[in-house]
Amino acid sequence: MLSIGQKVPDFELGAFHNEEEEKIKLSDYLGKWLVLIFYPADFTFVCPTELEEAADNYEKFKEIGAEVLSVSTDTVYTHKAWHDTSSAIKKIQFPMVADPGGKLSRAFGTYIEEVDDEGLSLRGTFIIDPDGILRAIEMNDNSIGRSAKELLRKLQAAKFVREHEGLERLANYGARGPLSLERLSQLADGRLSWRMKRPSASGATSLEFTP
Repeated sequence: MLSIGQKVPDFELGAFHNEEEEKIKLSDYLGKWLVLIFYPADFTFVCPTELEEAADNYEKFKEIGAEVLSVSTDTVYTHKAWHDTSSAIKKIQFPMVADPGGKLSRAFGTYIEEVDDEGLSLRGTFIIDPDGILRAIEMNDNSIGRSAKELLRKLQAAKFVREHEGLERLANYGARGPLSLERLSQLADGRLSWRMKRPSASGATSLEFTP
């Protein structure tokens, strides 16, 4: 199973996209942020609501330089049948990846081996940066749905940190007590400056950060 900070290996898989079957490689998306949304199966109850919300927010993902792929262990033909018959799934414009052999699901640790649900995928969401490095993981039991808006927020945070060196220093300060953002401003040279506040028994302390 892949871990945070690891380089994601390349995979070639079939996908249903733009009313057609096509072959895609994960390496096709190097240079972009990539979001993988694994779900149990087509023609289930929770999955269309999750994927519909992702479809409704797809333009927002693209605006910040990201591509979205949904993934299940169904075939391309099952994806097409679901897309043709579901009003929610018809909204999807991103590739619907077919992983019937489970090789991608196994690599990301979502593949279910237990007898009752063998061959299905857990609800897993992964954010991969433009260099192909895994930056965020969310894994849920299949009874728990996910929020595309929360996923978009995580992606925006990951992109912001990547583009603004120095923000990682907040983790060290946060270890000494909870921090809250008091002010975020942009300097004349384009750099961002943060003022963080930490409450304490003697009163709140403000800390300035300028990378």
